[in-house]
Amino acid sequence: MAKHQARKRFGQNFLVDQAVIESIVRAIDPARDDRLIEIGPGLSALTTPLMQRLDQLTVIEIDRDLAGRLRGQYPEQRLRVVEADALQVDFSEFGDRLRIVGNLPYNISSPLLFALVQYADQVVDQHFMLQREVVDRMVAQPGGSDFSRLTVMLQSRYQMHKLFDVSPEAFSPPPRVVSSIVRMVPLGADRLQAIDPVMFEKVVLRAFSQRRKMLRGVMGEWTSLIPWAALEIEPTWRAEQVSVAAFVGMADALHHAGVRP
Repeated sequence: MAKHQARKRFGQNFLVDQAVIESIVRAIDPARDDRLIEIGPGLSALTTPLMQRLDQLTVIEIDRDLAGRLRGQYPEQRLRVVEADALQVDFSEFGDRLRIVGNLPYNISSPLLFALVQYADQVVDQHFMLQREVVDRMVAQPGGSDFSRLTVMLQSRYQMHKLFDVSPEAFSPPPRVVSSIVRMVPLGADRLQAIDPVMFEKVVLRAFSQRRKMLRGVMGEWTSLIPWAALEIEPTWRAEQVSVAAFVGMADALHHAGVRP
């Protein structure tokens, strides 16, 4: 089979380090009957060991040549190949109790993480390899420079754990950055939720739109409607100092004040 040339437009960096591959599969710990979906299988570095532990696997691959290779490697009843851009896939068609894994291309990682939030009720867990900088933002705590809009939106929906780092030498071609593995487990129906999820999104988006500004300056006409003291937020704080729960409180206060997104 001809050697596949990594394609820059698809952000392809293929995992080749066997020890790292084994560590990822151990972290996922798939059961035989799991409904597992792999995003971006590439040259099958994870696909092959996962197939050894699963009755059936679904993979999503945008590269036509790689999708063709995969179809030639395994029978259809064991490996379902969806040739598509993961950002355009309707994950609801795969059913519930999904386990989603993948070495996500850096150029689509944040948009894909946001896109997957809408399917969280159907998901058991997600294990992704991402740029370390992105994972550090995902698991950040209030007060640090890594705490961002991505942090708040994902932590409002998932419990997240950074598992381990992966060096550039584990890939071919090596990327210019260190990668990390993150586990994302959707929070249940009893999680803290804003009354109006769209209002919550708007509040978080506005708060982080000018990170260097104090909240009282960024929030504009909403500033006078937010009960700062009751929420234990200082209007002189910046967005990265506000907890997820406090952002929910801000959104709910604005909702009660009659503000509509």
